[in-house]
Amino acid sequence: MVALQSIKEKMDKIKEHFLETPTFNKEPSILIVVAPYYKKISDKLVFGAKQVLEQVNANVETVLVPGALEIPTAISLASKNYDGFIAIGCVIRGETTHYDTVAHESSHALSMLGLRGLCIGNGILTVENEKQAILRADPSKQNKGGGAALAVLHLLKIKIKFE
Repeated sequence: MVALQSIKEKMDKIKEHFLETPTFNKEPSILIVVAPYYKKISDKLVFGAKQVLEQVNANVETVLVPGALEIPTAISLASKNYDGFIAIGCVIRGETTHYDTVAHESSHALSMLGLRGLCIGNGILTVENEKQAILRADPSKQNKGGGAALAVLHLLKIKIKFE
């Protein structure tokens, strides 16, 4: 019991740190690719992302795809037309192994695109249940859509620095 209490006390001392929103000389063009399978969740994620993108006056467009596995393909197809991309979707664990495939393969494909030089914020939630998804998607709570927007903006700033 003492060991558990000690671990909890240490964890309570950990504070999250978020980088400030970067600034740009030119308005970045961002494509948000959305898999609206869980529309209530994806709408919140998009809203949170757009809140952050408004801070840098980004030119934002949105495109819908059938599911999370199609997000990387859509980004690849649009890669020459935008400065950065935000992947939005939600994968909730079910009764089969499909969750594992979708979560792994969509994340892996986004990572591979990033290693090719694309700036991508990954806002695809992978959660155990709807309650977790709602908490993470809510812009007034964890705002993972906003976090994905910040990620793409920071990557874009780094890319500009080294070009």
